[in-house]
Amino acid sequence: MAVVLIGVDNSEASTRAVEFALARASAEDLQLVVAHVINWSPFSFNTPSENDERPARRKAEIEAAQEQVIAPMVRLVEAAGRAAKVEIRHGNPSETLIDIADELGAEHIIVGRTGDSGLREAIFGSVVMRLVHTSPIPVTVVP
Repeated sequence: MAVVLIGVDNSEASTRAVEFALARASAEDLQLVVAHVINWSPFSFNTPSENDERPARRKAEIEAAQEQVIAPMVRLVEAAGRAAKVEIRHGNPSETLIDIADELGAEHIIVGRTGDSGLREAIFGSVVMRLVHTSPIPVTVVP
């Protein structure tokens, strides 16, 4: 069974990406994995008190992501009569999605096109753009 990774955030574009994946899954025998990456850099500089608080903050961030981002997408998948695995991680979103895809043997990554602010995107580039440029497997960007 082919594995398809769906990268999601809390956007309408992510909902469309899940719907696109579901349409493909109904035509093919696909295992769907819904993934969300909480942007976090190991190179950030924290105070000692922030380091002490970090494990609790990470746990709270994962719980919030599960409730606010993943659960609505999984309900969408289940409403279509399908099942989905779930992955929530901290890290660089594009790199972490590629890592998840590699670990799971995914053959395809599907993401929604979301807009960063113009200045941020001009300086850093978008997650989707970096994913498309660096992924070793096909990436579908759903508008």
